[in-house]
This record gives sequence, C-alpha cells and structure tokens, in this order.
Amino acid sequence: MCFEDEAGFTRRPLRGRTWGRRGRTLVVTVSGHRSGCLSVAGLIAMRPGSRTRLCHRLRTHPAGRGQRRSMGERDFIALVDGVHHLVKAPIVLVRDRLNTHVSHAIRELISQRTWLTVFLLPAYAPDLNPVERVWAHVKHSLANLAVMALDRLEALVRNRLKRLQYRPDTLDGFIAGTGLALDTTTSP
Repeated sequence: MCFEDEAGFTRRPLRGRTWGRRGRTLVVTVSGHRSGCLSVAGLIAMRPGSRTRLCHRLRTHPAGRGQRRSMGERDFIALVDGVHHLVKAPIVLVRDRLNTHVSHAIRELISQRTWLTVFLLPAYAPDLNPVERVWAHVKHSLANLAVMALDRLEALVRNRLKRLQYRPDTLDGFIAGTGLALDTTTSP
C-alpha cells in the first residue's frame, strides 16, 4: 500500500521560532527576485513484514511566465513505476484529488498498468495522508533558512528526505498519526 502527495518549495524562508536578544526583532533578508521553485512528489510505501519506505522525485522549475510550476502526469507515473520496480509487487495507491491526479491523461496511464489500483482520498482531507506529515517535517527543518540559489535548496531538500528514508520508525509514526486503521490480518 502506498500514499502519494506533492509539495512545493521556494527560496522564500518559512517562518519559524528562534532565540534572540530581548527587544530586537530578528530579520531574515531574502532577494525579491523570482527564482523558480522546486516540486517534490513523495510516496510512502508499506508492506507487511517489510520496513516502510519513502520514495521521492524532485523537479526544478526555473522562473518564467507560461512555464509549468508543478509536476506532470508523466512524473507521477515515473515515481509509481520506480516503486513498483523496487517492491516487485502489485501496488494499491492512495492519493488526493489534485487535478493532475484525476486528469484524463493519468487515467489512461493508470489503465495500462494492471498491477496498479488507485483510491482517492476524500476532498479536503490532508490529515489522512501521511506524506503531508513528511512535508511538514521537512519544511519545519528548513524554517528561517534563507538560501541564495535554487540548486542549494534542492540539495537541502534531498538531504532532509534522504535522512527520512533511513528512519522507518518516523515514517510509521506519520502513518499512525493519520488515525487510519491499517490491519494486516486477514479474515477467513
């Protein structure tokens, strides 16, 4: 069973808390220039008797008008194909109702894969998707951080996601935090 979601990152720092001198407001300065963004598609794969895995795919989008600033259908399918190659088993995919996830093109790509079954989460239910907690964890670790270049941001996000890949207990905690009962026992 797999959960999938997408998030975006920009050079603009997220607000966080920090220590400072009383009476002096700390200021993080950033350039006002648009410099593109970073899209990340993530997938948490769990299988009975195996450790929970986090797989991801990053794509940088340079600044410019008229250019796509999110991942496309082919990017999502490439991520799912990679996970299928990794686990070598049929996949039950649970995802939100992003317009890219329910488009005609993605439905055609899904229908070509007999090993893939897709379920959509209810609308406006991010608390049911454990990958949302991955994004919150990564963004919290990047709070108050002003990066100068998009490639540096990409390296930082890759580093944070790589750390999470080696922490299956943390990923299991994200799944448990959704409150979903994922029973692995089978009834006769």
